Amino acid sequence: MEVQTLLALPVVLALEPVAGEAPARMTLSRDEAAELVELIAADLHALVPQVDAARLALAGALFDQVELLRPGFPVWATLDELARRVPRGQLDNVVAFGSHDGHMPAQPLEPSPMFADGPMRLLPLSLLAPAELAETLSEQLEIQLVGRGEAGPRTADWLMRTLGIRLEHVRYLSRNDLLALTCVQYEHVNLASLWTLLEAALLTPWRSESTLSARGLALHYLDGRVEAQSPAQWLAAQSGEPAQRAHELAGVVFELRQYAALLGAHQLPLRLQPVAGQQAEAEAGYLLETLAAVEPGYDPPMLFGHEAPALGVVAISVAQRGAGGSARALAHAYPLQPQALGPLLAQLADRYGIAPELHALGRIVLDEHGRLGAPAAALH
Repeated sequence: MEVQTLLALPVVLALEPVAGEAPARMTLSRDEAAELVELIAADLHALVPQVDAARLALAGALFDQVELLRPGFPVWATLDELARRVPRGQLDNVVAFGSHDGHMPAQPLEPSPMFADGPMRLLPLSLLAPAELAETLSEQLEIQLVGRGEAGPRTADWLMRTLGIRLEHVRYLSRNDLLALTCVQYEHVNLASLWTLLEAALLTPWRSESTLSARGLALHYLDGRVEAQSPAQWLAAQSGEPAQRAHELAGVVFELRQYAALLGAHQLPLRLQPVAGQQAEAEAGYLLETLAAVEPGYDPPMLFGHEAPALGVVAISVAQRGAGGSARALAHAYPLQPQALGPLLAQLADRYGIAPELHALGRIVLDEHGRLGAPAAALH
C-alpha cells in the first residue's frame, strides 16, 4: 500500500513580511492552494529535480513556528495523512489542501489567531517519496535549500498579490532548518535551556532530559511534559541577604513565566517537580504546591500575596498564625498568567474554607530561615 512505501520529508515555505505588515487572513482557498502548489512544484524542481518522483503536498495555511514545532509535529502528520488518501497520479502528483466555507479540512491545519502577529509566516509542505529515493532526496533538500532556497519570483509575486502584503523574503526551509533557526532565536534571548527541553520533546520524546535555566532553576523533560523545580525550593538553597534573595526569587518567577508561555505555545505541559511529602498541582495559568495540612491549634488559614515591581503577585502563600504570631506555611502558589489570579484565589478559598481575600504584602516576605513565608505580625 502507498502508506507503507512512501516516506514523508517535511519542508516549509517561510514568508517574512515587511515590518508592520501582516496578511489579512491565515488560510488560502482550495483554488488558491491549488495554484500555489503548482508554482512551488516548479521552484522545487529547479532546486532538486528528483522531487518529480515524490508527491508534493501543501497545506494552504499560514502558521507561526510554535504551531509547527509541537510534539509529534501534528500539522505535518495531518498533512501527510490527507495526502496519502489521494489516489496516486491525480493532479500531476501534487496535492493542496485549502479552506472551504472558512474551514480547513482538519483541525490541526487551522492556524490560531493567537500567533498571527509573528514576524514570520510558514506554509507547511511535505514530499512523500518512495523509500528507495527518500534518503538521497532528503540529503539534496538539506543542501540545496540552505544555499539556494529563495522562492522563485512568480511564487513570491503570487503570494504578495494574493495576501495583499509586501514580503522581504520568501524561502524554502527543511524542517531541520526551521529547528536550527528556532534554536538560535531562543539562545539569542537567553532561553537556551528551554530549547534543550523542546528539542528533546520533538526529536527524542522517549528520552528524559535535564537542564538548568539561566538563573539556576532545575528543569526536567520526561513522558511528554516539563517539570520545573519549585521556586520556594530553589530559594531555600540560596544564600545572601534577604533583600537580594527576594530579588532573585522574583527573577526566577519571571523566568518561569517565560518558560510557561513558550512551552504552552509549543503544547508542552509544565508541572512542578514532585517533592517527597508534598503535593504538586498545575492548572491553567498557575502552579500550586501543598506543604502541610491545616493545624487545628492555629488560626484559620490566610492568603498572602508576595509582590515584586513590574511583576505584580509573584507568589501566594497560604499560612496559619500560631501563638506568638509565628506563621506556618501550608502551601505556595505561583500565578503564571495575570488572568489566573482570580481562579487561583477561588480554588484556595474553597480548599481551605476561607474567604478569597488576598492580603497584599507589597514585597516578597521571607521567614527567619530565608524561606518564602508570611508576616510574623498580624496585618491590619
